[in-house]
Amino acid sequence: MYSPRAFTETDLTELDRLIARDAFITLVTVVDGLPFASHLPVLYARDGERIVIEGHWARPNPQARHAGPALLIVHGPHAYLSPGWYADKEEAARVPTWNYAVAHLHGVLETTDDAARLASIVDRLSQVNEARVGNDWRFEHDRDDHVRQLRGIVGFRFAVERVELKFKLSQNHPVANVEGATAALQRLGGEDNLAVAELMRERLARRAE
Repeated sequence: MYSPRAFTETDLTELDRLIARDAFITLVTVVDGLPFASHLPVLYARDGERIVIEGHWARPNPQARHAGPALLIVHGPHAYLSPGWYADKEEAARVPTWNYAVAHLHGVLETTDDAARLASIVDRLSQVNEARVGNDWRFEHDRDDHVRQLRGIVGFRFAVERVELKFKLSQNHPVANVEGATAALQRLGGEDNLAVAELMRERLARRAE
């Protein structure tokens, strides 16, 4: 990933925040020289620098046979920035841009057909996501019809070996430009605009420290 120094993050708590906000990722593998991507909900666990991500595919998904090196993309908030929001828009001939936060995780993909591991993945995914919507569906380990449905999926465990965090948030602009863009995003509202504005404010505060 192209990541100028001004936009590079190294603090893994920022990765924690991205995953907590949206644990629906893009998983990319390469087979016979061609990339293949799946979009999947995942479980995330970090202990210091050790990061493990789990999930599953539908069994017919070709990627379920793609064990080995892989790239997992965590998508953060993003927002369009108008040059009209910058204090120096005329003298600096500013142009439109896009601010965003994203993580690229490089590692090794391991697949599994083990029924107990599949049941654990489905159970934990349902616990996390049912809680988010205020419901209580659970995988029932002693229900034959639930267990039978495990035959339709393949699980995976992704061991992360390298993390790239890019937070492009106008760090290369004068303070007045950042303040103008942040205020405009707040006025516009919307989840992504507000999230990007908050991240921009945080980085602006670091300049003053």
